[in-house]
Amino acid sequence: MMLQAFVRPLTGLVALAWIAFEVCVLDGRPAWGQTPPKSGVQPAYRMAERSNPTPENSRPFLAAAQPNEHPLMPTLRWAHEGLKNLEKIEDYSAVVVKQERIDGKLNEPEYIFTKVRHRPFSAYLRFLKPDELKGQETIYLAGPNGAKGKMWGHGTGVRKIFGTVPLDPTGPIAMSGNRYPITEIGILNLVRRLVEVGEKDIQYGECEVKFYPGAKINDRVCTCIQVVHPTARSNFLFHVARIFVDDELNLPIRYEAYDWPAKPGGPPELTEEYTYLNLKLNNHFTDADFDIRNPEYGFKSQRTARRER
Repeated sequence: MMLQAFVRPLTGLVALAWIAFEVCVLDGRPAWGQTPPKSGVQPAYRMAERSNPTPENSRPFLAAAQPNEHPLMPTLRWAHEGLKNLEKIEDYSAVVVKQERIDGKLNEPEYIFTKVRHRPFSAYLRFLKPDELKGQETIYLAGPNGAKGKMWGHGTGVRKIFGTVPLDPTGPIAMSGNRYPITEIGILNLVRRLVEVGEKDIQYGECEVKFYPGAKINDRVCTCIQVVHPTARSNFLFHVARIFVDDELNLPIRYEAYDWPAKPGGPPELTEEYTYLNLKLNNHFTDADFDIRNPEYGFKSQRTARRER
C-alpha cells in the first residue's frame, strides 16, 4: 500500500534533519571495555551527546547471584529498581537507531528523532534515515485513562498527496515493517518487557549471565549485561541478548537480541536492536509537542496536501 512506507514506528528500544544534530556514523571499530564471548555481532558507534543524570541515578548495582539463585536474579532486581526511577522521568528526546528482522529479512537501520512523554503517554517520531523515509513524521497520543489512541502519520514526496492520515496503531498498515506498535515505544516499555521475559526465564535453567563493565556506546561508558541460552528451547525467546546500561544515567541505552544460528556452526542471527543516542531527560514537553497542528511539524490535511501539489 502507498501508506506503508511512512508508517514504520518503532518501540522495541529504536533515527533522524529537523533537529540541529549531525547523525552518528557507524564506523566498524569495536568499542568494548572488555570483549564478550564471540556469540554475535559486536556493535561499534561514534558520537553521542552527554545527558544530565537524574538525582536518583548512579552506576547500576549488579552483584553476583547468590548461591542456588537463578543467574538472572541480579539483573531482575536492577530492572525492578530501575522501573521506579524511570517512572519518575517526565519525558525525554533521543535519536533512536532501530534495526529489526521481519519475516526472516533483516531490514536496514532506521534513524528516528523521537520525543516520548510518559504522562499521558505520547510519542513523536521524525525519520532521518534511510532516504526513502527521511522527513516522514508520526505522532501518537494515548486516549483518556490510558486507552489506545490514534496514530497520525504523513509521507514525503509523492506520498504527500495523502496528507495527514489517522491510523490504528496496532492495525496492519501501521505494523507493516515493525515488530512492535508505537504504543510500546520507549525505554520504560523496553525495561517492562525485559522484566516480563526475565521473570519467565527464571522458571528454567540453561541460562548464562555475564556482566562487562567499561563497555562503550559511542562516548558513553556502560555496563553490558549479556544473557545466553546455549540451547534452543521453545521456552526461550532468544539465544543471546545484550543490555547496555549507561553508568551515569543508570538507564539502558542499547538492547540487542540474536536468534540461534540458521545452520549448525553458523553465527547467531540478529533479531532486533535499538540504540538511544543523544538522550536528553526531562525537557518539559507540552501538548504542542504531540499535536499535528504544531507549525514546526509537516502534518497537513488531505485537502491542503492536494492543493499544494
